[in-house]
Amino acid sequence: MLVRGMKRLPFWLVLALSAVALAASAVLLVDYVRPAPVFCGLNGGCGVVKQTAFAYPLGIPTPAIGIAGILALALCAFVPGERARKAQAALAGIGGLVAISLLIVQASMKTICPYCAVVDTTMLLLAGLSIARLVKGWDPPERKAELGGAIGLLSVAIAVPLAIGFARNPFAEVPAPIVAEIQKTPRGKVTLVDFVDFECPFCRATHAKLAPLLAEHRDQVRVVRKNVPLRMHKHALDAARTACCAELMGHGDEMAEALMSTSPAELTPEGCERLAASHGLDVAKFRACVADPKTDDRIRADRQAFDDSKGEGLPTLWFNTQKLEGEQDEATLRSALDSALRTM
Repeated sequence: MLVRGMKRLPFWLVLALSAVALAASAVLLVDYVRPAPVFCGLNGGCGVVKQTAFAYPLGIPTPAIGIAGILALALCAFVPGERARKAQAALAGIGGLVAISLLIVQASMKTICPYCAVVDTTMLLLAGLSIARLVKGWDPPERKAELGGAIGLLSVAIAVPLAIGFARNPFAEVPAPIVAEIQKTPRGKVTLVDFVDFECPFCRATHAKLAPLLAEHRDQVRVVRKNVPLRMHKHALDAARTACCAELMGHGDEMAEALMSTSPAELTPEGCERLAASHGLDVAKFRACVADPKTDDRIRADRQAFDDSKGEGLPTLWFNTQKLEGEQDEATLRSALDSALRTM
């Protein structure tokens, strides 16, 4: 009896480890396909890894590939014979190499995705067990009841995280002002909320890199600019009023571009009025809008939205539910936009 139990132990270890890896992979899959993460924190290690080239090989979420590979490995564990043992060892060996590579990637980025780490560590253990099975000639038990229980274990490991993940509110951790804008966006478009000061040098530098990316996806992104003019910038409030009025008059995007490319010294009330006239705005209506108290009310509301979103510095960008704060390079902006586009 003891010998028979020892022979079954490697099989059940493989199945238990496979169940753990499947559950963690299912958790990751939920966060990859939902519009906002429900298991991982918004700015945690999971989100960082999700922005890398390893997250969507050939456009397929890595967790989906992981689930398929783990299920194939587990299926081999159910089958007796040398071919099955060799196939299991090969699959586990490939999985182990991928796991090592992904752990190295996380270490190089000085971050950790906890669910990724569970999958990767488990794959290394599975690789060791699968090679041991090949060497020792272990085969699965013959009892149908045991095999049925193993299949049930794997099914539950996948089904429970998926059921919980798709039942949860994906926006639970997203600030209310950002959720409100996402909900206004038509289906099939990304929401980009841009908290901006038109005189801020870091906002200007980021805008110069972001503008070409937005031009590539002009019909797929809804840009929402919220004005946060800083007191340290002499003409930021004048530029913010100009941006608000131009937006009301149907020239928001082109005026934002003009304000970003104009020298800060020229963003005086007179300079902003010249910009408005040069872009075809009715000057009389523009003057009335700038002087209207409702314009400053709008700017105060934008500032409140910034505060409610826990904004700390400018620029602050939200690509759907991903927050980027401070000056960004082109690669980071492109990665954030591509990630948002994949969730549409």
